[in-house]
Parts: sequence; structure tokens; C-alpha cells
Amino acid sequence: MVDVLGLDIGGANTKAVRITIKDAKICEVKTKVEYFPVWKKPQKLFDTLSSLRQSLKLQRLDALGVTMTAELSDVYQTKREGVNHILSCVEEAFADVPIYVLNTDVELETLEAAKHDPMGVSAANWAATGWLVARHISDCVVVDIGSTSTSIIPILHGKVAACGKTDLAKLICGELVYTGSLRTNLAAVVHSIPTRNGVAGVSSELFALSGDVHLILGNITSPDYTCETADGRGKTLPEALARLARVVCADTEMLNKQEIIDMAQYIYDKQIAQVAEGLAKVYSRLKKQTTHQVPVVVTGLGKDFLARKAAESIKVDEIIDLSSLVMAEAVLATPAFGLALMTAKHLAGGRSP
Repeated sequence: MVDVLGLDIGGANTKAVRITIKDAKICEVKTKVEYFPVWKKPQKLFDTLSSLRQSLKLQRLDALGVTMTAELSDVYQTKREGVNHILSCVEEAFADVPIYVLNTDVELETLEAAKHDPMGVSAANWAATGWLVARHISDCVVVDIGSTSTSIIPILHGKVAACGKTDLAKLICGELVYTGSLRTNLAAVVHSIPTRNGVAGVSSELFALSGDVHLILGNITSPDYTCETADGRGKTLPEALARLARVVCADTEMLNKQEIIDMAQYIYDKQIAQVAEGLAKVYSRLKKQTTHQVPVVVTGLGKDFLARKAAESIKVDEIIDLSSLVMAEAVLATPAFGLALMTAKHLAGGRSP
């Protein structure tokens, strides 16, 4: 029996997936997502990792696979500083476990190697998602929409075929779209909103988040809204409506419910267009490199109401839900799940469970 853990340490959420393998088959999967905004208390990262380990009852582990995006947080002066701090916390919390770190070449390397080349492991979690899907489909594009951002990953001939290795390069080529299901400032989605027979500019204050839009429209429920709200208040419909009204410097006494819902729908359509723009770049590029059909595989919290809608809007060949390929536990923590499987395969000398 082999127990491995995949750990995806984000700036806002840390995701852990434990996989137990017996006789080359997965017999148990446990998933845990911990909301931890690293920019607030980076010194508490070790405590968060230790708490995750205890909650998953990880007294014994054969190996740990690690990836991260938290190094982008502005609490760190550079990504190098962020990577080294994160790896040091992981090393302390899992001192008794062999640790492997995912790099942007879709390979696992030792902790020491990762510390010597921090940019090679910075923001590499998309590589685990791509590797996971490539085991099932040889030519496709993966769209993974989490709380904060969207990863668009091309797969060609059964291998990850990303053009960009860094966040900057990915933003340029369309493989990263910085829009997400929960935490996106609406001023980053729209600069104006039609209302009252006119068009209102929007405030650049952090009055409301994409989570408010999706809560208002029924795309998510209150329990899905796992991050903090912009005003620190609750996650009910009236509270979300009040936050969204403030985006145009109004309130729920100035705008009625339907007017605010119409605003939410407009912002939603624009967010779909944001994702579609990046997807169109990557999809058209991949279509030129293969004669096969190119499906789009959707995953993450926003797989149905953002990724699928964006794929439909550019008329892709086929849309596949990741949960139809792998177990449902992979959907909300895809990089961590993929990384756990990669780690298990590494331990097995290249043989896949």
C-alpha cells in the first residue's frame, strides 16, 4: 500500500489531495481545501500546512508532491523569496516525508534542486493539470477556472504543449487569464455598465467580487463562496446585491433588485468573453498543429458557468467535463490530484496506478 499527498499552495487557497494505492489501484482519495490568504500572515503558513496534515490524518506518508502559486503574493519582494519561504515551510511541516517539487517542464525534482532554481518551479501547478488530462486525451485544450484565475493548457500528442512557462509569458500567449469564479475585482472585468438608459463608469474600489455576481445569478451557492467578501459582511443574496450596487457608487435604495441583477448579467457576459479571448488564442494555435478533433476539457469551480460557456461561445469541437474522465474529487483540486498521481507514478518507477 502506498500513501501519497499532492499539495497545491495558492495565494488564497491551499489544496491537498491524499491518494492511497493498493495493488496498482486507487482505493481511497481524501481532499481538503484550506482558505489561507498568505499575504496577511505568511509566518502562519507552517501552521496551515501542519493543520492540513492533521485534518487528513497523515501520520504516515510515502511521498509528498508540491506545487505553488503563492510566491506571486506581494508579501514577498520577489518570486525567488516566495518559493524559498514556501518550500522551507513545507520542509518543516513534512520533515519525515520524501518531498518532490513540480517544475514547469512537467517533471518532479528534489527539494534541493527546486531551491537552486526557484523560477523553474514557480507557478507550475498547471503542469500537473495538463499531465493528468494528457493521460486520457492526446489532443485537447484544458480550461481550469478556480477562485482567482483561469489556466488554459494545450495538450498535443499526449503531452503538455504550453507556450509559456512563467505567468508573464502565459498572460501574453493567452494561457493564463487573470479572472476567476470568486476573487476577481469587478473593475478588472468591466470599465462601465449599462444602467438607467445610460452607461455608468465603475468605481475602481474593491466594492464587490466575481463571487457576488455568481451568487446573485445562482451560479454558486453561499457555501461555494469560500473566500472573504469585499466588505467583510456575509454571503447572502441581499448582501451581494448591496456590494454590487456600490460598484456604480449606488446602493439598494437607489437601484432596485432587477436593475442590480441586470448589472450582474452584463458583468457575467463580459467575464465569459475574457475567458473566451484567451481560449480562442490557444485553441486556434493548437488546431493548426493537428488534424484530429480538439475537445476542450473543463474543470475547476467555474467549469460549468464560465469555462463551458466560453468554449461554447467560440464553437469548439467538443466539451468534456473532467469528472467524466477521472473521479469527481479531482475537479475542485485538479493540480493537487494530478500531482498526487504523478508522485505515485514516480515512486512506482514510472508505472501508473
